[in-house]
Amino acid sequence: MSVRELDTALIADTVEALCVEANTTLPADVKAALDHAQAAEPWPLAKETLGLLQKNLCVAAEKELPICQDTGMACVFVELGQEVHLNGSLEDAVNEGVRRGYEKGYLRKSITADPLQRVNTGDNTPAFLTVHLVQGNGCRITVAPKGAGSENMSRLAMLKPADGVQGVKDFVLETVRQAGANPCPPIVLGIGIGGSFDKCAALAKRALLRPLDVPNADPYYAALEKELLDAINATGFGPQGFGGATTCLGVCIEQAPTHVACLPVAVNMSCHVTRRAWREV
Repeated sequence: MSVRELDTALIADTVEALCVEANTTLPADVKAALDHAQAAEPWPLAKETLGLLQKNLCVAAEKELPICQDTGMACVFVELGQEVHLNGSLEDAVNEGVRRGYEKGYLRKSITADPLQRVNTGDNTPAFLTVHLVQGNGCRITVAPKGAGSENMSRLAMLKPADGVQGVKDFVLETVRQAGANPCPPIVLGIGIGGSFDKCAALAKRALLRPLDVPNADPYYAALEKELLDAINATGFGPQGFGGATTCLGVCIEQAPTHVACLPVAVNMSCHVTRRAWREV
């Protein structure tokens, strides 16, 4: 396969468009999960609350406005073919795209240059960029804006192998109970199991990119996703914490090999507007 030349100006243009799209359009699978939840919700107040969330989505679509006031940090994932030669800096191009996209879409800028001194950068950069090298000469870019309300409720634990699957389930349910209504339920959970301390957190974040109607390819983990979803909805927190049968819209697990003495588990919590948009360039 011949090497493909890719101008990073195209990457900047693509990221710019994806920032606006992801913040103004809910993914079809998340919208479908909300539709199903509203139709099946037996509690009147919960059903009404889900209806209000749906109305917000309709107004945002009609007026081309953000579906949430927290337009988040720009988490950008690039799957880059190893036969691609970039003419320019990938990081600079991604940040330029975020800078332009957040300005063009009148999206709230929420990034501080320093975690303690708290000075806003004014353009929502830098982006949080993750690059994966893959085979071929393609380039797939995903922008997943992540708000702080749900991000702040995320947790990671280094369990002991003896804790086993029950320890994983207990940690996930404890995380949901501690979060309560703070992450704007109904929530979506990205769960990482295995790897190292940092790899596990990355798995949990990446899990949120998987469509809710696509279960884990491993039947064991697909069954665990379903079990956790049912257990979370049985807590009764409900939409926005007002009670009901719809606390969680979906659970996505990503797993990886780990050390014989480790059992890392990460829960990256997301709200009912779990946003993501992608394009091939």
